[in-house]
Order: sequence, then C-alpha cells, then structure tokens
Amino acid sequence: MRITNLIHFRNLRGDIFGGLTTAVVSLPLALAFGVASGAGAVAGLYGAVCVGFFAALFGGTPTLISEPTGPMTVVMTTIVAGMTARNPENGLAMAFTVVMLAGIFQIIFGVFKLGKYITLMPYSVISGFMSGIGVILVILQIAPFVGQPSPKGGVVGVVQNLPQLLSNINPAEATLGAITLAILFLMPTKFKRIVPPQLVALIVGTVISLVFFSGVEIRRIGEIPVGLPELQLPVFTSGQITVMILDGLVLGMLGCIDTLLTAVIADSITRTQHDSDKELIGQGIGNLVTGLCGGLPGAGATMGTVVNIQTGAKTALSGITRALVLLVVVLGAARLTQSIPMAVLAGIALKVGIDILDWSFLKRAHKVSMKGTLIMYGVLLLTVFVDLIVAVGVGVFIANILTIERLSELQSHEVKTVSDADDEIVLTKEEKLLLDQANNRVLLFYLSGPMIFGVSKAIAREQTAMKDHDVLIVDLSDVPLLGVTASLAIENTIKDAIEKDRKVFIVGATGKIQRRLEKLGIFDLLPQNQILMDRTEALRQAVALVRGYSDGTAAVRYHYGNDSGSDNYQSGAPDVVT
Repeated sequence: MRITNLIHFRNLRGDIFGGLTTAVVSLPLALAFGVASGAGAVAGLYGAVCVGFFAALFGGTPTLISEPTGPMTVVMTTIVAGMTARNPENGLAMAFTVVMLAGIFQIIFGVFKLGKYITLMPYSVISGFMSGIGVILVILQIAPFVGQPSPKGGVVGVVQNLPQLLSNINPAEATLGAITLAILFLMPTKFKRIVPPQLVALIVGTVISLVFFSGVEIRRIGEIPVGLPELQLPVFTSGQITVMILDGLVLGMLGCIDTLLTAVIADSITRTQHDSDKELIGQGIGNLVTGLCGGLPGAGATMGTVVNIQTGAKTALSGITRALVLLVVVLGAARLTQSIPMAVLAGIALKVGIDILDWSFLKRAHKVSMKGTLIMYGVLLLTVFVDLIVAVGVGVFIANILTIERLSELQSHEVKTVSDADDEIVLTKEEKLLLDQANNRVLLFYLSGPMIFGVSKAIAREQTAMKDHDVLIVDLSDVPLLGVTASLAIENTIKDAIEKDRKVFIVGATGKIQRRLEKLGIFDLLPQNQILMDRTEALRQAVALVRGYSDGTAAVRYHYGNDSGSDNYQSGAPDVVT
C-alpha cells in the first residue's frame, strides 16, 4: 500500500521509544562523522538534527531515519578539503554552500518526479560504488586510528604515507582505537538489542582514556559550542562556482541513491510503499537547512531506520522525536563530549566503513557473472582513486552497453524471414496453406517483441539474406515497441524491395508503431491498400499476385509513389493496378 499519512498519534509510545533509541544510536555516529569530515564534531550534530527533523517532517517514508551517513561524509570530506585548500578563509563556508546546492538539486529531482529513475542502475554498479565508499572511509580513518594527523591528499595521500603512519603509531591512541573496534565486533547480540554498541564503545573508550591514560597526551574532540548554530550564508567565488555546482550535484545524487535504497529496505520490512518524489523533496529541504546551519549533509541511514522499525516506530513522529532529543544534546549537553578521544571516533567510523562494504556480493560475484564482477571492481577502484561521479557514470555506461548487447542478441532471434510453412513462427492452417501455394515467391518478414536500436543489425542481416521473391510482407503485429533505428532499418528493407520491383505489404502497425512509421514517412512509400491489419488477408493478396505473375500474359503495374513519378513494369504478368 502507498503511504498517504506519515504522522499520526495512534502509535505514540512506539514512535517516541523509536525516536529515543535512534537518538542514542545516532549520537556517536554524528560525532564521528563530523570529526572525520574535517568540519568538526558539532557539524555532525547539526546535520543529524536538521536533516533528521525536516526529512521526517516533509519526506515520503514514515519510518526512515535521516542523518549524516558514511557515503555522504566521504564526499563531504573531499569537498571540505578541496574548498579549504583553494580558499582557506571562506573554504568551510563554501563547503556548506555546496550542501545547500545539494539540497536544492534534491528538491528539483523530487518536483520533476525523477525519484523512480534514481536507483535504476545495475546492482554491480551500486555494489562497487558503495564498497568503494566503504574503502575510502576505512583508509581515511587509519591516521586518526593510530594517533597521527591525517596527511594531505585524501586517500592517495594516506596510501602514500602509510609506511610513515604505521612506523609512528601512538600506542595510547592505537590501543583506544583497538578497544573500540573490539567492542563493536565482539559485543554479544543479546546486549546489542539493549544498548547500541557504538554508545558503549564511546563511553568505555572515553572512561579508559581518562582513567588509564590521564597523563598521556591524547587528541580529543575538545569543546563544542553550546546553543543554536550561526547561520551560514551562501558564499560563492567566480572561480569556484562551476566546481561548487558539480560538487552539489554529486552530493545531491549520492544522497538520493543512499536514501531511496534505504527506503526500499524500510518498505520490505514494513510491507508499505514509500513516495520517492516526496522523500527527495524532504531530503532536499533537510540538506538545504543543514547547510544554512553549518551541518553535515545527510541521507536515509539503514542502521538507524532498521533500529527505528524494530523498536516499534510506525510514523514520522519517531524521526522528529529523535531530532529533538539530539537538539537537546546540542543546546545543553555538548560540553560532556569534549573528552572523547579522536581515536575512539576513528574506530567507530572505521567500523561503519567496514559495514558499508558489500561483503555478500564481493564473496560470490565471480560465481554469478564475470562481467558483473569486472564492472563492480572497476567501479570500486574508480570510486577510491579517481572520482565518485566518474565511477558511477563509467559503470552505468558499460553495464548498460553490455545489457543492450545481450538484449539485442536475444531479440534478434525474433527477426525472421519465412517463405514456406515451417515452424519458425506460429501460423494458422490457412496461412500455412497460402505460403505453400506461393511456392517460395512470397516472403514473410516477421518481427516480434521490442525492436530496440540493437536489433537493427539483425533486420539488415535478414534483409541481405533474403532470396528472390515477388512479394514482401512486413509483419509488425507482435511488435509492442519500435525504436527509431529499427524503424529506419525497416524503411531500408522496404525501399530495397521497391527498387527491385517487388510488391510490399505492411501488416499490424497500430498505435505508437503506426504513428512512428507515419512520422518517418514510411507509409508514404506504399498505397493505402497495401497497409493492412490482418496477416492472412495480406497473404491472400500476395498469393493472388503471385498466381497472376505465373500466367505470363501481361505487365504488372505498381504505384508506389516513388520520387520519379514513373510506374514500374514487369513483363509477363497480367495488368494489376493497385
């Protein structure tokens, strides 16, 4: 069923409990992503509040939890690094302007109802893309995990400086990071249902750092400003406007993909159907506001959404409650987070990166499809070492080309030429009898199924292989879709037959097929009485013409309306004027 009312109070207890629970889950992730992005822990909190509140209020998936996510943080990290490097004074403000642009793009996608097209991409591309983002997130956390400042140059910079990072490990911070990972990986499932492991790791790691490493210099979050954020007005520079718009488009597209994939997961659990376009508008409003408030961009978060549903939430009230709880933290309790070690947050973010990796498909992709495996790993490598949008673009292009090639190959078998009553196509008894009587002088050119552009080669191939005949019947009765390229191939077939003084009938062209042929002027090549709806009738007329030819007494006169205006004559047949 489609969702029509996202907020009601008939499930108040479940929605409030879901909101409280997901707020506890979101807090450590928001802090970790804020620090990882380079915008600061408070940016993660503002993002969790703003995106979570407005996406829940205006979105189209009632149980969806929206917040800063791993993929969005990876892109934001690149944007923050790039903008601050080019413009140290206003770089951060420009990065938040990109977040606003991303929100505007998402609103535009929703208004123009593009939601249903966003996730129309092969799974091999999605898998490689998401796994690539997971790899990026893991690599970027290596430096803070071992107690070192992150080197410049993003992923490539970390990889190049990996030997130096590993040779200068800070034992105290590396220990805290390892303890964090141990808690996240080893915490029993029965305890995970009671309290989020991220929160346990955050508290335990902080306590250990204060008790056992009190005399050791450890990098911590530091003081977080308490209160409402200062508005970040849009900042543009003429030299960076194009880059900012492209970054905003990439960020907006990624947010759409991330959100709608999570919405599909929510649908499968709740047995409901989300409104994609409304959801994109809600996400866009949330990201527009979070950019104004200096927060990280967000999207639908799978873990938070699943936890929200499992704790009894059914409406968007849970997402609103979660945002308000986090707002209380920002307004009054943010100082409590200043002692959290950076290594603990790096461990939490590193675990998120590991979880983003599509382990299920990575382990068995080679068994399913070698081409799909190559596409997946290609997209993964492009995502990590080149660019996110390039990775998706190249992956989708190659996957679609391979798909079109396969479909064209399969569909080409539905392009058949029949000159006698064989079993190539289903014929009635009368049609079989008529073809037998034609004595191979009538050629039935039968097409079925969607005639996409890749099938045009099969049409041309069959045309080349056509043997001598007097009458050609082009049967389109079973063609639901006729592309422009295939239409032009059919036109060439008809023109070739006309040039060889053959009679041509078109059968079964109706609806969109008929309009397509009319617009291309193909119907103008033939008189109206040679454009029929019934294949049997076309065969009757064709056999009558063939029998007339065999008498050998006169000339057959064709009126095809060719450009020369002259009639074509074939000697030795009766005068049949059509």
